[in-house]
Amino acid sequence: MIMNKRRILVPTDFSAVSHTAMTHAADLAESIGADVFLLNIIDKESDAPKAEEKIAEEIDYLNRYNSNIKVESFVQVGSIFEDIGDVAEEKKVSIIIMGTHGASGWQKVAGSYALKVVTSSKIPFIITQDNPIEKKGYDKILVPLDLHNETKQKLEIVADLARYFESEVHIVTPKETDEFLRNKMNGNIAYAKKYLKDKKVKCATHVTTKSGDFVDQLLDLAGELEIDLITIMNLQRNSLMGMLGARYEQEIITNEDQIPVLCVNPKQTTHTTGSVFGNSI
Repeated sequence: MIMNKRRILVPTDFSAVSHTAMTHAADLAESIGADVFLLNIIDKESDAPKAEEKIAEEIDYLNRYNSNIKVESFVQVGSIFEDIGDVAEEKKVSIIIMGTHGASGWQKVAGSYALKVVTSSKIPFIITQDNPIEKKGYDKILVPLDLHNETKQKLEIVADLARYFESEVHIVTPKETDEFLRNKMNGNIAYAKKYLKDKKVKCATHVTTKSGDFVDQLLDLAGELEIDLITIMNLQRNSLMGMLGARYEQEIITNEDQIPVLCVNPKQTTHTTGSVFGNSI
């Protein structure tokens, strides 16, 4: 039986942060044996010749950066908020890697609609900033866990990544003073620890030291632990952190330490197609 080829999609607007996303994808692709697909979305057909010229330069850039991977490109008329996800499904990619310009740039480029790029796709996104991926891959993965049952679903993809890169998973939960909520949280922690243990993934757990400011404490912990990837679950159409409120989504994605963020939609982890990187893990 021929194994399905892994594929990584990188939307590019030819900016410096897109180059970071491209090199992130190239390093990841070499690690997992994947091809890289570059995608540029244009407003009208007359923009195609110039876009084709620019994307050819991007392929040349990636080939110089890493000659061990296969790179293809696509230029398509459409909307970044709709067509990135559609192209990803059409090309059967495993993951999408997209660069952002940080907090101010995120707002400037796409305003309050930026998250539609993520929420409109069934494929997981890794959002990068300026910092390149560590050559070692993802040694440490941080997983915020709250009271939503759906947040446990992201453990499937986290375990997938962790087994591949031999990562240590760090689960962080908010401090709960209410006994009922604390018991429920403890149940989620126990579930996560058992799930990861069954998958033979190293795991550590952390509880924030004070009530409130969960995201601030989460990001402080990520910096202290030198985390390589933060994983968050998209629980609502416009809120990646669900009960924590929509305003935190940008703070995590554009964190000051520029740690890449893996964004997962709940429906993605309920698929039975196997590993996010194919069937070999």
